[in-house]
Amino acid sequence: MLFVFIMAGVLWGIGALMKAPVQARLYMLGLLYIAVLAVQVALPEGHPLREATGGSPALWLILGAFLVLALVYRAGLARLRKRAETLEAEREAAAPAAPKGPFTDEELERYARHITLPEIGGSGQRALKEAKVLVVGAGGLGSPALLYLAAAGVGRIGVIDADVVSLSNLQRQVIHTDAGQGMPKVFSAQAAIAALNPRIDLRPYNRMLTPEIAETLFAEYDLVLDGTDAFATRAMVNAAAVVAGRPVIAGAISAWEGQVTLYDPAGGAPCMACVFPEAPAPGLAATCAETGVIGALPGVVGSMMALEAVKEITGAGQGLRGRMMIYDALHGEAREIRLKRRADCRVCGQV
Repeated sequence: MLFVFIMAGVLWGIGALMKAPVQARLYMLGLLYIAVLAVQVALPEGHPLREATGGSPALWLILGAFLVLALVYRAGLARLRKRAETLEAEREAAAPAAPKGPFTDEELERYARHITLPEIGGSGQRALKEAKVLVVGAGGLGSPALLYLAAAGVGRIGVIDADVVSLSNLQRQVIHTDAGQGMPKVFSAQAAIAALNPRIDLRPYNRMLTPEIAETLFAEYDLVLDGTDAFATRAMVNAAAVVAGRPVIAGAISAWEGQVTLYDPAGGAPCMACVFPEAPAPGLAATCAETGVIGALPGVVGSMMALEAVKEITGAGQGLRGRMMIYDALHGEAREIRLKRRADCRVCGQV
């Protein structure tokens, strides 16, 4: 069999030198395989050529079966990938374009309480209408943030999450419903937002956020809201946002306490790595599933994240750039911590 493999390698190399297409080279190997099988079947046992090419057709038939299975499996994966890409393209094509232009009578009535605020007015509401905000996570913090961003009239909202709705979520994740159990969270959120404000361009990404897609995805949006609950994921969001030059409104909760801040090295504020350069020791940054969380706390902190997003987009008031607000729900107290950039920050030190 070694002789045949050597011949196959030679044929492949000759094809490469001649710059023959891969498909043509595969045809050459297929013809070689058929020729070897013919030798094994046509020549008697003990014939030198038959012995040099394996001595038995059984081995080649088994190898051929494995190759056929591998090709069928690969073709199936390619078909599934193409189908998924087609569905994604159809979903994006069906999504309404981010609304622009003058306000309709419906919009004037819907956003009247915003427009009458001198800090927002018509120009601020137009900025919201033309804004693009990505929410990472459709859980406890993402739920109220998504609802209030949609209610505020943010023109395009993206949400990325790979999780599905479970019964234990419903104690605090108010965008989801009992009937939505088992549904991907991004699609459950899409249905709720469509019911609240059907004019919003909501883009659901039912997948896990990875470093490979984070920077490209962030670059498509003006602002990122981080509602995740794992340090490693937050660090990934922070690093990608620094590269993309996008500000991040970050919220975090545990038990009875929550915090909100805005990371933005491009705007002079620190990034998350400036404040938390190292991951906390095991046991010091437990998730909500491990420590528990009072149900209304994500509503408070997630709403604050949406409020800070509205302020950031419209330029109203003073945002949390360079400040962190910490809310103690158990004692009804709030305090503020000033944050500064670190010149030696490993993530944003060169920005």
